[in-house]
Amino acid sequence: MARRAGALIAAGLAALTLAPVAVVMARAGEARLAPADLVALRFTITQAALSALASVAGAVPLARALARRRFAGRGVLVTALGAPFLMPVIVTVLGLLAVFGRSGWLATLGLPPLPVFGLGGVVLAHVFLNMPLATRMLLEGWQSIPGERLRLAESLGFGPREIWRHIEAPMLRSLLPGAALAVFAICLTSFAVVLILGGGPAATTVELAIYQAIRFEFDLARAALLATAQVAACGVAVALAGLFTLPAGFGAGLDRAAALPAPGGWRWGMDMAVITLAAAFLAGPILAVALRGAPALVALPVPVWPALGASLLVAVIAAPLAVSAALLMALACTQGARWLEPVAMLPMASSQLVLGTGLFLILFPFVSPAAVALPVTVIVTATMALPFAYRILLPEVRRLEADYGRLAAVLGLRGWPAARLLVLPRLRRPLGFATGLCAALAAGDLGVVALFATEQGTTLPLVISRLMGAYRMEAAAGAALLLVMLAFGLFWICDRWGRGGTAD
Repeated sequence: MARRAGALIAAGLAALTLAPVAVVMARAGEARLAPADLVALRFTITQAALSALASVAGAVPLARALARRRFAGRGVLVTALGAPFLMPVIVTVLGLLAVFGRSGWLATLGLPPLPVFGLGGVVLAHVFLNMPLATRMLLEGWQSIPGERLRLAESLGFGPREIWRHIEAPMLRSLLPGAALAVFAICLTSFAVVLILGGGPAATTVELAIYQAIRFEFDLARAALLATAQVAACGVAVALAGLFTLPAGFGAGLDRAAALPAPGGWRWGMDMAVITLAAAFLAGPILAVALRGAPALVALPVPVWPALGASLLVAVIAAPLAVSAALLMALACTQGARWLEPVAMLPMASSQLVLGTGLFLILFPFVSPAAVALPVTVIVTATMALPFAYRILLPEVRRLEADYGRLAAVLGLRGWPAARLLVLPRLRRPLGFATGLCAALAAGDLGVVALFATEQGTTLPLVISRLMGAYRMEAAAGAALLLVMLAFGLFWICDRWGRGGTAD
């Protein structure tokens, strides 16, 4: 049943992702990539690779430190790791400039400012946005290590090196490629970060080139070719991730709590230093945004409130759609339909701008785009969030199938009884995390709604963009802080539900 449902969802996902690109290409005619496009493609791959490498390189020691240390405020810090990734990108960039720019906090302290424009600034912003996501994905892996394995290691006299070699390293080998792929694909389609921090034609991504081709030149053929290049680059990344991803092979546990050994001495000092530096790096820009936006909360413009309701509606519908589809596809993939994995990653390779343009061309002859702005926004945001949920759920579903698949088959447990008694209870933690992440992404998304919405029917990110365009920066800062509160609140509620049935 799950395999059939997953195949149907995959077919619909492929059609929804590829049909708009096909429509754009059909309406555009022939085109060739210019030398500037090749430069943009090279810069896109370079900055995405560096951003993914730096993000996972920082996430590994941070996740490990959080997994084996217990201290006051740890739960708050783990939950707060979602805040940077959940912040609207434009707000994030303003926060980074306030801290690391030439007139930022570092400069006022007499420290040299960081290069926030060009390749260095783009990578810095992407690490700020994506290292917390990679940390949470890896922390889920550490928390899923069966307690029996840790007790066995203790009884065998394993030290930190042996535990790393025989327990932690195999777990990371199964999760790191997926985490790196997720960050790489996010950075591959980066738009707002490069628009502000790119620093000129030499630091232009494919996504920005697509925007310029559609918005200013209306060159649909060139935009389609650039989108095809994105799909090809992400396809290579998916293939490499599948090649290097190996199962951890821990087997089933009995859900008995056991903490990762916490050695003292210099290792304690290193762990606490990593946690402190990461907390300071992540808290600075968020605090800068909060200090600027808090005074404006008391006098927000009237259009902010209906837009807030629209964003909430989009989030609470799109997130369950994305997570449910991702779960069914992950279950089908573990049951033999391995071809579903690259299909699930297709939305990450597609451009939201091309997707929105294709849907606009499809719907325009039949219905007013403004009349379907919110339904289309729900569908597109759910589609774009599905790969994140899939990448989070797939390792856990594989572990579930390896541990309990044969037992469920012997007992004849399938369909809804299997979902109620086995799948949902065993996957509660990653399901809560994935749902919260998708809800936050949907609430803060500024993509296809910009092509469809009118002045009345819009979401909060678009209202913020319009306030900034009108140079109402204080009102924009207040609305941005409200959006951050909404996104983080949705994530916190879902993530807390996911962690409610198991030990932290």
